[in-house]
Amino acid sequence: MKRTEFIKAKRIVVKFGTNVLRNDDGYISLPRVYTFIEDIARLVKSGKEVIVVTSGAVSLGKKRLGLEDTSGTALKQACAAIGQGKLMSIYENGFDAYGLTAAQILLTEDDFSIRQKYLSIRTTFNKLLELGVIPIINQNDTVSTLDVALRYVKEDMQVCFSDNDKLSALVASELDAGLLIILSDIDGLYDDNPKTNPDAKLIKSVKKVDDNIMALASGASDGGRGGMATKLQAAKLVTRFGGKVLIANGKIPYVIKRIFDGEDLGTMFLPSDKNLSDKKRWIGYATNITGKIVVNDGAKKALISQDKSLLPIGVVKIKNTFGKGDVVSILDEQGCEFARGIVNYNSDSCKKILGSHSDNIADILGFKNYDAIITRDNITIL
Repeated sequence: MKRTEFIKAKRIVVKFGTNVLRNDDGYISLPRVYTFIEDIARLVKSGKEVIVVTSGAVSLGKKRLGLEDTSGTALKQACAAIGQGKLMSIYENGFDAYGLTAAQILLTEDDFSIRQKYLSIRTTFNKLLELGVIPIINQNDTVSTLDVALRYVKEDMQVCFSDNDKLSALVASELDAGLLIILSDIDGLYDDNPKTNPDAKLIKSVKKVDDNIMALASGASDGGRGGMATKLQAAKLVTRFGGKVLIANGKIPYVIKRIFDGEDLGTMFLPSDKNLSDKKRWIGYATNITGKIVVNDGAKKALISQDKSLLPIGVVKIKNTFGKGDVVSILDEQGCEFARGIVNYNSDSCKKILGSHSDNIADILGFKNYDAIITRDNITIL
Protein backbone atom coordinates (compact mmCIF):
# COMPACT_ATOMS: atom_id res chain seq x y z
CA MET A 1 0.00 0.00 0.00
CA LYS A 2 1.31 3.44 -0.94
CA ARG A 3 1.99 5.85 1.91
CA THR A 4 -0.46 8.40 0.46
CA GLU A 5 -3.23 5.81 0.61
CA PHE A 6 -2.18 4.55 4.03
CA ILE A 7 -2.53 7.95 5.74
CA LYS A 8 -6.01 8.58 4.32
CA ALA A 9 -8.39 8.44 7.27
CA LYS A 10 -11.20 10.64 8.55
CA ARG A 11 -11.00 9.41 12.15
CA ILE A 12 -7.56 9.00 13.75
CA VAL A 13 -6.39 7.79 17.17
CA VAL A 14 -2.97 9.02 18.31
CA LYS A 15 -1.32 7.33 21.29
CA PHE A 16 1.54 8.98 23.17
CA GLY A 17 3.79 6.80 25.30
CA THR A 18 5.37 8.01 28.54
CA ASN A 19 8.85 8.15 27.06
CA VAL A 20 7.90 10.52 24.24
CA LEU A 21 6.20 12.95 26.63
CA ARG A 22 9.20 13.41 28.92
CA ASN A 23 12.88 14.28 28.73
CA ASP A 24 15.70 12.06 29.92
CA ASP A 25 15.55 13.78 33.32
CA GLY A 26 11.97 12.58 33.82
CA TYR A 27 10.31 15.98 33.46
CA ILE A 28 7.69 16.50 30.77
CA SER A 29 9.02 17.92 27.50
CA LEU A 30 6.69 20.86 26.98
CA PRO A 31 8.16 21.87 23.59
CA ARG A 32 7.58 18.33 22.25
CA VAL A 33 4.05 18.09 23.67
CA TYR A 34 3.11 21.49 22.27
CA THR A 35 4.44 20.36 18.90
CA PHE A 36 2.09 17.35 19.08
CA ILE A 37 -0.76 19.69 19.96
CA GLU A 38 0.08 22.01 17.05
CA ASP A 39 0.15 19.10 14.59
CA ILE A 40 -3.14 17.68 15.89
CA ALA A 41 -4.78 21.10 15.75
CA ARG A 42 -3.77 21.33 12.11
CA LEU A 43 -5.37 17.95 11.40
CA VAL A 44 -8.61 18.87 13.16
CA LYS A 45 -8.87 22.16 11.30
CA SER A 46 -8.39 20.27 8.02
CA GLY A 47 -11.56 18.30 8.79
CA LYS A 48 -10.20 15.19 10.49
CA GLU A 49 -11.42 13.76 13.80
CA VAL A 50 -8.60 13.05 16.27
CA ILE A 51 -8.72 11.11 19.54
CA VAL A 52 -5.69 11.22 21.84
CA VAL A 53 -4.70 8.35 24.13
CA THR A 54 -2.01 9.56 26.49
CA SER A 55 0.26 8.08 29.12
CA GLY A 56 2.23 10.12 31.61
CA ALA A 57 0.01 10.72 34.67
CA VAL A 58 1.85 8.34 37.00
CA SER A 59 5.21 9.61 35.77
CA LEU A 60 4.23 13.25 36.35
CA GLY A 61 2.93 12.48 39.85
CA LYS A 62 6.06 10.51 40.67
CA LYS A 63 8.27 13.41 39.58
CA ARG A 64 6.17 15.97 41.45
CA LEU A 65 6.58 13.99 44.69
CA GLY A 66 10.29 13.45 44.12
CA LEU A 67 9.96 9.65 44.14
CA GLU A 68 12.37 7.21 42.55
CA ASP A 69 10.03 4.24 42.69
CA THR A 70 6.24 3.72 42.53
CA SER A 71 6.02 0.11 43.63
CA GLY A 72 2.71 -0.78 45.23
CA THR A 73 -0.82 -0.18 43.99
CA ALA A 74 -1.72 2.58 46.46
CA LEU A 75 1.38 4.65 45.70
CA LYS A 76 0.92 4.31 41.94
CA GLN A 77 -2.73 5.35 42.24
CA ALA A 78 -1.75 8.35 44.36
CA CYS A 79 0.81 9.44 41.77
CA ALA A 80 -1.81 9.07 39.03
CA ALA A 81 -4.23 11.27 40.98
CA ILE A 82 -1.58 14.00 41.28
CA GLY A 83 -0.23 13.71 37.76
CA GLN A 84 -3.52 13.42 35.84
CA GLY A 85 -4.60 16.97 36.59
CA LYS A 86 -1.21 18.34 35.57
CA LEU A 87 -1.25 16.27 32.37
CA MET A 88 -4.75 17.38 31.40
CA SER A 89 -4.01 21.05 32.06
CA ILE A 90 -1.18 20.90 29.51
CA TYR A 91 -3.51 19.52 26.83
CA GLU A 92 -6.32 21.94 27.70
CA ASN A 93 -4.09 25.00 27.59
CA GLY A 94 -2.36 23.82 24.43
CA PHE A 95 -5.51 23.17 22.43
CA ASP A 96 -7.18 26.30 23.79
CA ALA A 97 -4.41 28.34 22.15
CA TYR A 98 -5.70 27.05 18.80
CA GLY A 99 -9.36 27.65 19.64
CA LEU A 100 -10.03 23.95 20.21
CA THR A 101 -11.70 22.19 23.12
CA ALA A 102 -10.30 19.10 24.84
CA ALA A 103 -12.31 16.66 26.97
CA GLN A 104 -10.85 14.32 29.59
CA ILE A 105 -12.02 10.70 29.61
CA LEU A 106 -10.56 8.24 32.12
CA LEU A 107 -11.33 4.58 31.49
CA THR A 108 -11.07 1.31 33.39
CA GLU A 109 -11.33 -2.27 32.20
CA ASP A 110 -15.02 -2.52 33.17
CA ASP A 111 -15.88 0.39 30.88
CA PHE A 112 -15.16 -1.93 27.96
CA SER A 113 -15.97 -5.31 29.47
CA ILE A 114 -19.54 -4.39 30.48
CA ARG A 115 -21.45 -4.17 27.20
CA GLN A 116 -23.84 -1.40 28.30
CA LYS A 117 -20.93 0.81 29.38
CA TYR A 118 -19.09 0.06 26.16
CA LEU A 119 -22.04 1.22 24.06
CA SER A 120 -22.64 4.27 26.25
CA ILE A 121 -19.01 5.38 25.95
CA ARG A 122 -19.15 5.02 22.18
CA THR A 123 -22.20 7.29 22.05
CA THR A 124 -20.39 9.90 24.16
CA PHE A 125 -17.26 9.72 22.01
CA ASN A 126 -19.24 10.19 18.83
CA LYS A 127 -21.07 13.20 20.24
CA LEU A 128 -17.78 14.81 21.34
CA LEU A 129 -16.31 14.33 17.88
CA GLU A 130 -19.48 15.66 16.28
CA LEU A 131 -19.03 18.81 18.40
CA GLY A 132 -15.43 19.20 17.24
CA VAL A 133 -14.00 18.28 20.64
CA ILE A 134 -10.71 16.39 21.03
CA PRO A 135 -11.10 13.50 23.54
CA ILE A 136 -8.03 13.03 25.75
CA ILE A 137 -8.08 9.46 27.07
CA ASN A 138 -6.03 7.74 29.74
CA GLN A 139 -6.34 4.64 31.84
CA ASN A 140 -7.91 5.57 35.17
CA ASP A 141 -5.06 4.28 37.31
CA THR A 142 -6.42 6.06 40.42
CA VAL A 143 -9.51 3.83 40.67
CA SER A 144 -8.57 0.81 38.57
CA THR A 145 -9.01 -2.46 40.44
CA LEU A 146 -6.86 -4.43 38.00
CA ASP A 147 -3.93 -5.02 40.36
CA VAL A 148 -6.28 -6.15 43.14
CA ALA A 149 -8.20 -8.45 40.81
CA LEU A 150 -5.07 -10.07 39.45
CA ARG A 151 -3.85 -10.67 42.98
CA TYR A 152 -6.84 -12.93 43.63
CA VAL A 153 -7.45 -14.68 40.31
CA LYS A 154 -3.88 -14.54 38.96
CA GLU A 155 -3.42 -16.38 35.70
CA ASP A 156 -7.08 -17.37 35.47
CA MET A 157 -8.12 -13.82 34.66
CA GLN A 158 -7.64 -12.21 31.26
CA VAL A 159 -8.23 -8.46 31.26
CA CYS A 160 -9.18 -6.49 28.17
CA PHE A 161 -6.34 -4.01 28.68
CA SER A 162 -3.56 -3.31 31.15
CA ASP A 163 -1.66 -0.64 29.24
CA ASN A 164 -2.38 2.30 26.95
CA ASP A 165 -1.24 0.48 23.80
CA LYS A 166 -4.14 -1.97 24.12
CA LEU A 167 -6.42 0.84 25.33
CA SER A 168 -5.69 2.83 22.17
CA ALA A 169 -6.51 -0.22 20.05
CA LEU A 170 -9.81 -0.74 21.88
CA VAL A 171 -10.72 2.92 21.39
CA ALA A 172 -9.85 2.71 17.69
CA SER A 173 -11.96 -0.44 17.40
CA GLU A 174 -14.90 0.99 19.33
CA LEU A 175 -14.97 4.15 17.20
CA ASP A 176 -14.17 2.52 13.82
CA ALA A 177 -11.08 4.71 13.45
CA GLY A 178 -9.34 4.38 10.11
CA LEU A 179 -5.84 4.86 11.52
CA LEU A 180 -4.09 4.33 14.87
CA ILE A 181 -0.72 6.05 15.30
CA ILE A 182 1.39 4.77 18.20
CA LEU A 183 4.24 7.14 19.03
CA SER A 184 7.05 5.67 21.11
CA ASP A 185 10.80 6.17 21.53
CA ILE A 186 11.66 3.71 18.76
CA ASP A 187 11.50 4.21 14.98
CA GLY A 188 9.21 1.22 14.43
CA LEU A 189 9.44 -2.57 14.25
CA TYR A 190 12.90 -3.99 13.53
CA ASP A 191 13.93 -7.45 12.35
CA ASP A 192 16.08 -7.66 15.52
CA ASN A 193 16.57 -5.66 18.70
CA PRO A 194 18.27 -2.40 17.58
CA LYS A 195 19.52 -1.76 21.12
CA THR A 196 21.71 -4.86 20.99
CA ASN A 197 22.18 -5.31 17.24
CA PRO A 198 23.40 -2.20 15.34
CA ASP A 199 22.70 -3.98 12.04
CA ALA A 200 18.99 -4.46 12.80
CA LYS A 201 16.80 -3.23 9.94
CA LEU A 202 13.55 -1.30 10.20
CA ILE A 203 10.57 -3.16 8.74
CA LYS A 204 8.61 -0.65 6.65
CA SER A 205 5.39 -2.61 6.14
CA VAL A 206 3.66 -5.58 7.78
CA LYS A 207 0.81 -7.37 6.00
CA LYS A 208 -0.23 -9.57 8.92
CA VAL A 209 0.68 -9.70 12.61
CA ASP A 210 1.35 -13.44 12.86
CA ASP A 211 3.53 -15.50 15.20
CA ASN A 212 6.68 -14.62 13.25
CA ILE A 213 6.01 -10.90 13.67
CA MET A 214 5.13 -11.29 17.35
CA ALA A 215 8.44 -13.10 17.90
CA LEU A 216 10.26 -9.87 17.01
CA ALA A 217 8.92 -8.08 20.08
CA SER A 218 11.06 -7.22 23.06
CA GLY A 219 10.10 -6.39 26.65
CA ALA A 220 8.69 -3.25 28.25
CA SER A 221 10.43 0.07 27.76
CA ASP A 222 11.98 1.96 30.68
CA GLY A 223 9.36 4.13 32.37
CA GLY A 224 6.40 2.58 30.57
CA ARG A 225 4.24 -0.50 31.02
CA GLY A 226 4.19 -1.43 27.38
CA GLY A 227 6.83 -2.47 24.90
CA MET A 228 6.88 -3.69 21.32
CA ALA A 229 4.84 -6.77 22.30
CA THR A 230 1.87 -4.67 23.47
CA LYS A 231 2.15 -2.47 20.38
CA LEU A 232 2.03 -5.51 18.11
CA GLN A 233 -1.00 -6.84 19.99
CA ALA A 234 -2.67 -3.48 19.44
CA ALA A 235 -1.80 -3.61 15.74
CA LYS A 236 -3.22 -7.13 15.48
CA LEU A 237 -6.57 -6.03 16.91
CA VAL A 238 -6.93 -2.88 14.82
CA THR A 239 -5.95 -4.49 11.52
CA ARG A 240 -8.45 -7.31 12.15
CA PHE A 241 -11.36 -4.86 11.95
CA GLY A 242 -9.98 -3.18 8.84
CA GLY A 243 -8.05 -0.32 10.45
CA LYS A 244 -4.45 0.70 9.82
CA VAL A 245 -1.67 1.13 12.38
CA LEU A 246 1.57 3.10 12.28
CA ILE A 247 4.29 2.74 14.93
CA ALA A 248 6.75 5.62 14.75
CA ASN A 249 9.25 7.60 16.81
CA GLY A 250 7.53 10.41 18.67
CA LYS A 251 10.84 12.17 19.33
CA ILE A 252 11.24 13.07 15.65
CA PRO A 253 10.49 16.83 15.39
CA TYR A 254 6.99 17.51 14.05
CA VAL A 255 6.51 13.79 13.53
CA ILE A 256 2.71 13.94 13.14
CA LYS A 257 2.88 16.66 10.49
CA ARG A 258 5.61 14.77 8.66
CA ILE A 259 3.55 11.56 8.71
CA PHE A 260 0.62 13.33 7.08
CA ASP A 261 2.92 15.07 4.64
CA GLY A 262 3.63 11.56 3.35
CA GLU A 263 7.13 10.99 4.74
CA ASP A 264 8.23 7.37 4.98
CA LEU A 265 8.40 7.15 8.78
CA GLY A 266 7.79 4.18 11.06
CA THR A 267 6.29 0.77 10.36
CA MET A 268 2.94 0.46 8.58
CA PHE A 269 0.56 -2.36 9.57
CA LEU A 270 -1.88 -3.02 6.75
CA PRO A 271 -5.59 -3.76 7.28
CA SER A 272 -7.07 -7.23 6.99
CA ASP A 273 -9.44 -8.03 4.13
CA LYS A 274 -11.82 -9.81 6.53
CA ASN A 275 -13.36 -7.35 8.95
CA LEU A 276 -14.88 -8.30 12.30
CA SER A 277 -18.26 -6.83 13.24
CA ASP A 278 -18.43 -4.50 16.23
CA LYS A 279 -20.06 -7.19 18.37
CA LYS A 280 -17.42 -9.79 17.49
CA ARG A 281 -14.67 -7.26 18.24
CA TRP A 282 -16.18 -6.70 21.67
CA ILE A 283 -16.49 -10.44 22.35
CA GLY A 284 -12.96 -11.21 21.23
CA TYR A 285 -10.97 -8.31 22.60
CA ALA A 286 -12.87 -5.91 24.89
CA THR A 287 -13.98 -8.12 27.77
CA ASN A 288 -12.48 -9.31 31.06
CA ILE A 289 -12.56 -13.09 31.24
CA THR A 290 -12.33 -15.62 34.06
CA GLY A 291 -14.51 -18.48 32.75
CA LYS A 292 -13.00 -21.05 30.39
CA ILE A 293 -14.39 -23.90 28.32
CA VAL A 294 -12.12 -26.68 27.06
CA VAL A 295 -13.27 -28.44 23.86
CA ASN A 296 -12.14 -31.49 21.91
CA ASP A 297 -10.44 -31.41 18.51
CA GLY A 298 -13.69 -32.07 16.64
CA ALA A 299 -15.38 -29.08 18.23
CA LYS A 300 -12.34 -26.88 17.57
CA LYS A 301 -12.38 -27.80 13.89
CA ALA A 302 -16.13 -27.18 13.65
CA LEU A 303 -15.77 -23.71 15.20
CA ILE A 304 -12.77 -22.60 13.15
CA SER A 305 -13.32 -24.24 9.77
CA GLN A 306 -17.07 -24.66 9.58
CA ASP A 307 -18.39 -21.63 11.51
CA LYS A 308 -20.48 -23.89 13.76
CA SER A 309 -21.98 -23.34 17.22
CA LEU A 310 -20.39 -24.93 20.28
CA LEU A 311 -22.52 -27.93 21.28
CA PRO A 312 -22.25 -29.67 24.67
CA ILE A 313 -21.03 -32.89 23.07
CA GLY A 314 -17.78 -31.16 22.10
CA VAL A 315 -17.01 -29.84 25.59
CA VAL A 316 -14.60 -31.77 27.81
CA LYS A 317 -14.05 -29.40 30.78
CA ILE A 318 -15.41 -26.27 32.47
CA LYS A 319 -13.00 -24.04 34.40
CA ASN A 320 -13.98 -21.40 36.96
CA THR A 321 -17.39 -19.88 37.59
CA PHE A 322 -19.42 -17.84 35.10
CA GLY A 323 -23.01 -16.79 34.53
CA LYS A 324 -25.33 -16.98 31.57
CA GLY A 325 -24.46 -14.16 29.16
CA ASP A 326 -20.82 -13.89 30.23
CA VAL A 327 -17.99 -13.96 27.72
CA VAL A 328 -15.75 -16.99 28.23
CA SER A 329 -12.50 -18.24 26.77
CA ILE A 330 -12.58 -21.31 24.52
CA LEU A 331 -9.48 -23.52 24.73
CA ASP A 332 -8.37 -26.70 23.00
CA GLU A 333 -7.20 -29.73 24.98
CA GLN A 334 -3.62 -28.45 24.93
CA GLY A 335 -4.74 -25.33 26.80
CA CYS A 336 -4.40 -22.95 23.83
CA GLU A 337 -7.07 -20.25 23.64
CA PHE A 338 -8.40 -19.98 20.08
CA ALA A 339 -11.83 -18.33 20.51
CA ARG A 340 -14.17 -16.49 22.86
CA GLY A 341 -17.93 -16.47 23.10
CA ILE A 342 -21.07 -15.50 25.02
CA VAL A 343 -22.46 -18.51 26.92
CA ASN A 344 -26.11 -19.52 26.93
CA TYR A 345 -25.84 -21.43 30.25
CA ASN A 346 -24.03 -20.77 33.53
CA SER A 347 -21.01 -22.81 34.61
CA ASP A 348 -22.99 -25.22 36.81
CA SER A 349 -25.35 -26.09 33.96
CA CYS A 350 -22.46 -26.43 31.52
CA LYS A 351 -20.74 -28.93 33.82
CA LYS A 352 -23.90 -31.05 33.94
CA ILE A 353 -24.41 -31.21 30.18
CA LEU A 354 -20.80 -31.36 28.92
CA GLY A 355 -20.25 -34.30 26.59
CA SER A 356 -24.03 -34.79 26.17
CA HIS A 357 -26.16 -34.62 23.05
CA SER A 358 -28.23 -31.45 22.67
CA ASP A 359 -31.45 -33.51 22.64
CA ASN A 360 -30.75 -34.52 26.26
CA ILE A 361 -30.30 -31.01 27.70
CA ALA A 362 -33.89 -30.68 28.92
CA ASP A 363 -33.79 -34.10 30.61
CA ILE A 364 -30.53 -33.28 32.39
CA LEU A 365 -31.27 -29.70 33.45
CA GLY A 366 -35.06 -29.72 33.60
CA PHE A 367 -35.11 -26.86 31.07
CA LYS A 368 -33.60 -25.98 27.72
CA ASN A 369 -32.79 -22.50 26.46
CA TYR A 370 -30.61 -23.40 23.48
CA ASP A 371 -29.21 -26.44 21.70
CA ALA A 372 -25.74 -24.87 21.88
CA ILE A 373 -23.64 -23.76 24.84
CA ILE A 374 -22.49 -20.89 22.61
CA THR A 375 -24.23 -20.04 19.33
CA ARG A 376 -22.04 -19.28 16.32
CA ASP A 377 -23.10 -15.63 16.04
CA ASN A 378 -21.68 -15.06 19.53
CA ILE A 379 -18.26 -16.65 18.86
CA THR A 380 -15.10 -14.78 17.83
CA ILE A 381 -12.21 -16.82 16.49
CA LEU A 382 -8.93 -15.33 17.70
